[in-house]
Amino acid sequence: MKVWIYLGVIAVFYIFEISEVSANPPPAYEGRRLFVSYCQLCHGVGGKGDGPLAKAMKIEPADLTTTVRSRSDTILRKIITGEGRQTITGRDRHNLLSEAMPEWKDVFSDDQINALIAYLRFLSNKKHDLMGDPEVGMRLYAKYCQVCHGEEGDGNGIMTNLIGITPMDHTNPNETNRLDNETLVKSILDGKGRFMPAWRGILSRSDVEALVSYIRLLSN
Repeated sequence: MKVWIYLGVIAVFYIFEISEVSANPPPAYEGRRLFVSYCQLCHGVGGKGDGPLAKAMKIEPADLTTTVRSRSDTILRKIITGEGRQTITGRDRHNLLSEAMPEWKDVFSDDQINALIAYLRFLSNKKHDLMGDPEVGMRLYAKYCQVCHGEEGDGNGIMTNLIGITPMDHTNPNETNRLDNETLVKSILDGKGRFMPAWRGILSRSDVEALVSYIRLLSN
């Protein structure tokens, strides 16, 4: 009981102090924001090439859930920026997937391109869909989760040293991918083990789904 009282006092104080502080967003999180703003209209929400603008323009964008798997980061960068040519045919690398593909070299920074590639990797390799809005999830994670799981989600929060706990490393896909979405939702709502608290009554189902989506991006 004393441990839980101590944990509660420290956690409340810590949450109050850092609730407005955001963790450094994972690359796939930033990439998703870019994808939603610039790519989703043509490539579709799931990246399958079925976006509303593609249908209106009668074009066939690449299905990113399959084509990305066979491309290196270097090739993806050239496709996104529109730079580079194929060695054999001399055809523009940028137009390899679609003649209608815009060139983004003057729009995205290097970091943004890396983030976008990280999200494309998530789309092509994901084992679990995003349940909710990861932007909401990031804010909730900073407020309720990073005290134990750390700002980066690596399980290195301030509470780990104070009470000697080892939270799940949310950046490790070997740990997170083996758990389906509903298992993660249940763990958050009802708690798990000795130190993972139950958030039912504090967080809504939609809140928890947003958290799970953010966790998925942390590990990709």
